[in-house]
Amino acid sequence: MTAPLTPPPPPHEQSAHRQGPPSAAAGYGSAAYGAHGGQGQDGPGMKTEVREAAVITVAVALGGVLLGLLWHWLAPRVPLVGDVVDGRWAVYVKDTEGEQAAGVDGTFALLALAFGVLSGVIVFLLRRRGGVPVVVALGVGGLLGSLLAWRVGVWLGPAQDVLAHAKDVGRGVTFSAPVELGAKGALLAWSLGALLVHLGLTALFGPRDPEGPYGYGPEGGTGAVG
Repeated sequence: MTAPLTPPPPPHEQSAHRQGPPSAAAGYGSAAYGAHGGQGQDGPGMKTEVREAAVITVAVALGGVLLGLLWHWLAPRVPLVGDVVDGRWAVYVKDTEGEQAAGVDGTFALLALAFGVLSGVIVFLLRRRGGVPVVVALGVGGLLGSLLAWRVGVWLGPAQDVLAHAKDVGRGVTFSAPVELGAKGALLAWSLGALLVHLGLTALFGPRDPEGPYGYGPEGGTGAVG
């Protein structure tokens, strides 16, 4: 005697069993899109970051006016003296063993480094997410600010024409040399200080990317699994 055969399940039940609950598949697809395709979760767009970087560049560069004023005020003066030799005026450094010229460069470098540290901290506090545009803005703004400070300090005096100045004050009278920046490498102190401080603060206290389900990050990389 032959046993009766059990009829196979209907086709729609097999497809439902293989595919799983529709709600679960839809929920997984929505989560995947939110992690990879959703642009709103990743912070401001590139245009917004570029605009913020432009504002940071201008603001940092304008700080060079204050740096130039402080440099002109705090930098030591190089004493000069004029004399007449064979009927012609000549200008000499009064203190040949003095270190005033090195002090002018050192004062600028230290002030620029302090401005760099301050600008790096302020930019980090205002925009903790960081980003490449912000880093570029700090570097460019610091360099422009240093150039502006240099020119402001020179413009404030003393006069650049030392020979005419010596004739005005008279023979043997001591006067100050123009404020000059001999070590042009000091122009990079602001940018270097700002970048190092900002990158260090971002590495220590910046926001972290949230971990996805099962210990995976939002971009599919493995995260720490507890």
